[in-house]
Amino acid sequence: MMKIEFKNNTIEFNVQYGIRKRISIHIDSTGLITVKAPNGTSNEMVISAVKHHGERILDKLHTITEAREIPKTREYQDKGKFLHLGRYYFLHELIETKELNEEELKNSLKKFYFSSCKKIVGERIKIYQTELKVKPKTIEVVESKTKWGSCSSDKRVTFNYRLAMAPVEVIDYVIIHELCHLTHMNHDRSFWRRVGSIMPDYKEKEEYLARHGHAMTL
Repeated sequence: MMKIEFKNNTIEFNVQYGIRKRISIHIDSTGLITVKAPNGTSNEMVISAVKHHGERILDKLHTITEAREIPKTREYQDKGKFLHLGRYYFLHELIETKELNEEELKNSLKKFYFSSCKKIVGERIKIYQTELKVKPKTIEVVESKTKWGSCSSDKRVTFNYRLAMAPVEVIDYVIIHELCHLTHMNHDRSFWRRVGSIMPDYKEKEEYLARHGHAMTL
C-alpha cells in the first residue's frame, strides 16, 4: 500500500505491475484504489500519475462516502437529501419547494427524475448505439420496482427513471447492457463478452447497483 498527500487529503492505493503499455487507475465501489502499471515503472511515475488524476480520485471517493450516508427516512422538505447522478442534494437544490405539501413535493421530484433520466439516457445512448452498431425500435423511461432496464424481443428498450439517481458511468452500464441484448437476448458468454468489450469494469457498476439500489428510491 502506498500513500500520498494531495490537497490536504491522504490518498492510499495499491499498485499492480504487469505487462501493459500505460498506467491506469481503478476505484471500486468500496473506495479501494488500484494503480495498474507496466513492469519496471518507478514509484515516482506512479505517484505522478496519481497526483495528475488527484481531483478525479477525490471526487469519486467523495461520491462513495456520500452514498454510504443514506438518510434513514425521506424528508420532503428543503433540507431533505436526495440522490441525483450519484450525489446527495438538498431537495430545494433539485426542485422548487415553496408552498408545496409533501405529496406535491414527491410528485414534483418524480417528474424531475423522469425528465433527468430521459435527458441523460437520450444523450448517452447515442454514443453506444454508434459504438455497438445497433438501434432500438423505441426508447422509453418507465417506473419499475424490479428492473433498471429491459429489452424486448421486438427491440423496445426501457429504463427505470430511478437511474437518474445513479452516477453517469452506472447509467452508461445499464444502457450498454440493454443495447447488447439487441443482438444477444440471453445472458450467455457472448453477451457478457460484448458488454465487457465496451465497458471492461462493468462488474463494478453492477456492484454499485447492488449496494446502493435500495437508496435510489422515493
